Parts: sequence; C-alpha cells; structure tokens
Amino acid sequence: MSKTTPATLALRKLGFAFRLHTYVYDSNAEHIGLQAAEALGVDPSRMLKTLMAEVDGKPVCVVVPSDSEVSMKKLAAAFGGKTANMMRPADAERLTGYHVGGISPFGQKKRVPVAIEQTALNNPTVFVNGGQRGLQIELDPNDAAGAVAHALTA
Repeated sequence: MSKTTPATLALRKLGFAFRLHTYVYDSNAEHIGLQAAEALGVDPSRMLKTLMAEVDGKPVCVVVPSDSEVSMKKLAAAFGGKTANMMRPADAERLTGYHVGGISPFGQKKRVPVAIEQTALNNPTVFVNGGQRGLQIELDPNDAAGAVAHALTA
C-alpha cells in the first residue's frame, strides 16, 4: 500500500503534522467507518467518514463521526440549500479521484465545499481517510478544518 496519496501530499504542502495508520479494509463491512475504528482501536467519534452529497444538485463533501448519521435536511441547510441527497458512488469516484471506501476530504480532484461536523473538533486528534482503502490520517481536528478551508480558497 502506498502511503503517498493526493491527500497526504496536500497536507504536507500545507505543513500540517499527521500520522498514518493502516488497517485491513473489509469491503463487506456494513459501515466502513465503524470497521476502520474497530480495526484501529479508536473511538468511533474520532474516526471521521467522508461523504459526498449534492445540495440543490451541486456537489458537496461532509465529514462526520463514523458513528453518526447525516440529516439531509440539516445538510442542505448547512450549505444554504433546500434539498440534499447522497451522491451516487460512481459520481463520487469520478469527482474526487478516489474509490468509495477511500475518499478523503483532502486532495480531491475537483474542489467542492466541505463541512466538518462541529463535534469532531472537540477531540484531541481525529482520523480521516487517507485517500485509499485501509489508510487513515490522524491529525489535529483544527488542522483538518484548516486544510479543507484552504482547499476552497486556494
């Protein structure tokens, strides 16, 4: 497994410190984020999942703890829209350049607005997908928020 991905390159370019963790990815897992948390022995609230959605037909990315569900109504409101729905996996892969199960909010092929669940920022560190299945990036949650904010202004 390569430990250099567009996600790790983006974080290095920004100068953010992070640690990489690998685990055996289970493609049959019902909840990929929860499987990753269990495999790495991490509290599911610190293991963040990256979801691609559409708000009023426009792509967005949302990062939430792996043990939580996303309200489409709240997601639409967070991006100033009226309706939201999950993006089809093939569309998410084409847009991000990553495979489902390995989508990172960092280093995506096309820049889209990103929202991070506020409760995730209360942890000392969080785990975010590193851009491939079985690779997680551990970093300060404020650095994670800073990295996605920078991607939108760069």
